[in-house]
Amino acid sequence: MTIDQISVFVENKPGRLVEVIEALGAKGIDMRAMSIADTSDFGILRLIVDKPQEALAVLRDADCVTSVTQVIAVAVSDTPGSLAKILRLLSDAGISIEYVYAFITHEKGGAYVIVRVEDNDKAIGVLTKSGVRLLSSGELYDM
Repeated sequence: MTIDQISVFVENKPGRLVEVIEALGAKGIDMRAMSIADTSDFGILRLIVDKPQEALAVLRDADCVTSVTQVIAVAVSDTPGSLAKILRLLSDAGISIEYVYAFITHEKGGAYVIVRVEDNDKAIGVLTKSGVRLLSSGELYDM
């Protein structure tokens, strides 16, 4: 149960990020989650969108370098310590976490966490066995 995350390499210059975001919006592509990390020369924009294949086409037409990564979406309670419990499960299982970003949901008291790990299958097994709710791509795309 993994989710397609699109990574976009964005030049670190004024206006480039907005060009990318506007291109997606102009084609009716809705962002579900976004994270950006930057260096002095470029940023890596990580996106979860409602129509990943269409988004890839739009981004390539906008001369963006893209890649698709499989990530896990986890439902957590929007309370202190909830994320730590998830991360502890993964850590105790020896699963290396590459990065995490979170966003709130329409559900009262809920949040979703996107997790990139070294071994998705192992992480899914550990989390599922522990009763953690994982989200399907359809659940995220249809929000």
